[in-house]
Amino acid sequence: MNKTLVGVGIAIAAIAIALFFFASGSKPVAETAPATEATEVESTAAVEAQTPAAHPAPAKPIVVAQADAQPAAKTRRFELGRHYQRLTPTQPTSSSPDKVEVAEVFWYGCSHCYTFDPYLERWKPGLAENVSFVRIPAVWNPLVRLHAQAFYTAAYLGKEEEMHTPFFREIHVNNNALASKEALEEFFGRFGVSKKDFNEAFDSFDVNRKLQQADTLARRYRVTSVPV
Repeated sequence: MNKTLVGVGIAIAAIAIALFFFASGSKPVAETAPATEATEVESTAAVEAQTPAAHPAPAKPIVVAQADAQPAAKTRRFELGRHYQRLTPTQPTSSSPDKVEVAEVFWYGCSHCYTFDPYLERWKPGLAENVSFVRIPAVWNPLVRLHAQAFYTAAYLGKEEEMHTPFFREIHVNNNALASKEALEEFFGRFGVSKKDFNEAFDSFDVNRKLQQADTLARRYRVTSVPV
């Protein structure tokens, strides 16, 4: 190849690199002030201590600019895409704008929901004043919708907190699936609810409106199944 062309090519590449750093307002990597030796040693030791033997740490970890010198594993408990998903666009909530809403989508027949519920009940009393907790029953199929309707019926009658845990126990401990309106009517009767009051609440406009809202929210939040 012609030496003149090679020289021109090298000159053009050098100018392009110089323009890139000038436009970005950054200095070349070679001119960046290195981290102190103590910081590099501490970071390396911390990473090696947390890395399983089957996956040895790299010889020299990448150090990113951060206020805290501790490894990310200690400062971030949950990772986007692994432990949670971000909803885009942002979805509305049922709480006031000054509240942080924590919503649980659940089903009384879900064994995972049943196992998780005691932890949730112990967590609720310690909520900060600006945190609002709400339950949203799933409505994916006729049986799940029936249990959702029972949940909102209990709320309509002022029995939500009284009956919530017993609902789970009746299904998962007593092996009563509560799979019909008649079974639910009998179950509500144990909590002092007459057949007349149960049927009026169960078929009320307010309960059906909330069922529609629950269905809409589950779709907006992209909840399609129980935990697996």
